[in-house]
Amino acid sequence: MSRVGKQLISIPEKTTLSYKNHVLTVQGAKGALTRVIHSAVDLQIKDEAVKVIINSDDKTNRSLQGLTRSLVANMITGVNAGFERILEINGIGYRAESKGNSIVLNLGFSNPVNFELPDGISASVDRNNVIRLTGIDKEKLGRTAAAIRQLRPPEPYKGKGIKYAEERIRRKAGKAGAK
Repeated sequence: MSRVGKQLISIPEKTTLSYKNHVLTVQGAKGALTRVIHSAVDLQIKDEAVKVIINSDDKTNRSLQGLTRSLVANMITGVNAGFERILEINGIGYRAESKGNSIVLNLGFSNPVNFELPDGISASVDRNNVIRLTGIDKEKLGRTAAAIRQLRPPEPYKGKGIKYAEERIRRKAGKAGAK
């Protein structure tokens, strides 16, 4: 049994949901999101709450129930409060600069890297080495943060590179002395 999938999702004030032909649209203060819901599950919207119902009780449908409940809850949270992801740049000479809808990153390559942000994602740079990404779509925000991190992943010897703010890098010892 999916314990996550059975929980009700409360709908905050000033948030509207419309569900028709397995397409869910959520509108809130920060914008609107649309998602196609899998045909094995169905949504029941009533009394300022959403419940995810499965059509048959087999393992894949139970897991889809929990997944769908999490996706719908993230959509509701995103259009009301939004999501934020923070990246830190470590290394001498490594820095970032925000220019319009893109970020210019100096990461030790011969040329700066120009990273174009997707629609719905905004970025601000603090102290030249902290990138703050914000958006209403949690999935798109996570993919954007992962793509930026992939440009220069943190290395274990000196800790240089781009890492998530909450991430801890396991450091390795360098070469032992020659004897």
